Amino acid sequence: MKNPRLALLLGIFCISVFPILVKWTPVSALSSAFYRMAIAFAVVLTIVLLRKKLEFPNRKTAWLIVLCGLFFGSDIAVWNIAIQKSTATQATLLANLAPIWVGLLMFFFLPNKPKRNFWIGAALAVFGMVVLIGFETFYTLKFDIGFLFGVLSGIFYAFYMLLSKSVLRQLQPISFMTYSMAVSAVFIGIICLVSGEPFFGFSPTVWSVLLVEGVVCQLIAWLLISYATQHMEANRVSLSLLLQVLFASIIAWLFLKETITFQMFVGGCIILVGIGITFYKKQEA
Repeated sequence: MKNPRLALLLGIFCISVFPILVKWTPVSALSSAFYRMAIAFAVVLTIVLLRKKLEFPNRKTAWLIVLCGLFFGSDIAVWNIAIQKSTATQATLLANLAPIWVGLLMFFFLPNKPKRNFWIGAALAVFGMVVLIGFETFYTLKFDIGFLFGVLSGIFYAFYMLLSKSVLRQLQPISFMTYSMAVSAVFIGIICLVSGEPFFGFSPTVWSVLLVEGVVCQLIAWLLISYATQHMEANRVSLSLLLQVLFASIIAWLFLKETITFQMFVGGCIILVGIGITFYKKQEA
């Protein structure tokens, strides 16, 4: 695929299905997260070995890959918990506060500072998220464990986005994802062992869902998003991932009967406008 924006859009749609599957499937959040990583890793490793496409990173890049795997594994683990403790829409929304954390990290630690259009678009997108989730939740500080884990997921993902941008300058997306998913699978697997989460005893239907999570929601989705990250600015990619909220809301409404109110519709539209503003300057070039 030659168009990074199209790759980003398709990748976002694939991962938007994931919260619905986690919410619907009777499996613990951590077990689901482990098999998402493990299945995707097993498939991609087979592919790269057969095609002899696996690149070998240098020592510095290898350490960055380990950090990426740890941050991404943490992101998926706490996001799964947030999904099961709240709604698919809210958990997806809160996890996608990542653009704010990415922008702040870039502002404080990187020479490539976010431009004015990013901050305007980000502010508008955040306002849209507040509208979508409801002003009362923020005004009364009615934040439960699902809310906190959703926010934490976004923070973990922000670190992953910035680190992965550096790694993707050295490796092709498929090699990076192979190593990163290996680290994530091992990391989450250790957490499952320590916490006593089940690895087996699932029904054939559940195994089928776990397979979809690993192949579609993880492998295909993140190969597409990694390709987009390689060719676009990290903050713009992360902000575009807010589209997950809209996709996940629609899918949750169709299959989980989660209600989409007029307020949520308005908030989603504001989010889309905010994302469009961040791309405005680039379109002028």
